[in-house]
Amino acid sequence: MSNAKKTRVAILISGRGSNMASLLAAAQAPDFPAEIVLVASNRPDAGGLATAAAAGIPTRALDHKAHPDRAAFDAVLQAELVAADIDLVCLAGFMRIFSADFVEAWAGRMINIHPSLLPLFKGVHTHAQALAAGVRLHGCTVHYVVPELDAGPIVAQAAVPVLASDDADALAARILVQEHRLYPAALALVASGRARLDGDRVVFSDDVSRADGALLSL
Repeated sequence: MSNAKKTRVAILISGRGSNMASLLAAAQAPDFPAEIVLVASNRPDAGGLATAAAAGIPTRALDHKAHPDRAAFDAVLQAELVAADIDLVCLAGFMRIFSADFVEAWAGRMINIHPSLLPLFKGVHTHAQALAAGVRLHGCTVHYVVPELDAGPIVAQAAVPVLASDDADALAARILVQEHRLYPAALALVASGRARLDGDRVVFSDDVSRADGALLSL
């Protein structure tokens, strides 16, 4: 893969960017099928911007408050992505809902990581939701982005047991470890074409082995 054209990826963040950092680390491997060429945030004070800059990644701070509406912000972001010749967008703690037009423009080319085993516990406060529901397994999901929130086709999932001693913070910490493993593995599958969107589901190429499959349920 090191001699092949790599998928050009932009990561969008709103905060510290811990999942972004895991993607940056994975992308340093010569055989990783994607290269991170842009990190952008809707919050100029996002800590992840400094992390990305320190790694030599071009960054953009696009303050959503500087734009009159959602469509105007999305248009500015779209222009940045086009200028950087982006193939694939990774959302990593990006706390903005896109306009339907923006999502449609990136249909099949934008993925997100969500801290639950979708379709369970969409939205926010997922760990508290899981504890309140009394589930025995909780986890994280990488999925394609569609106009409906947290509803896109699933690429990969990782699960952890819910312990009797868990509170939301303890559960979140264990799942974050899995997020940092799952997202790079899922990005590699998508960027290499070994996982691709086919209608409303994700299909895998024949060479995705059982070992790769283990990454889908850690």
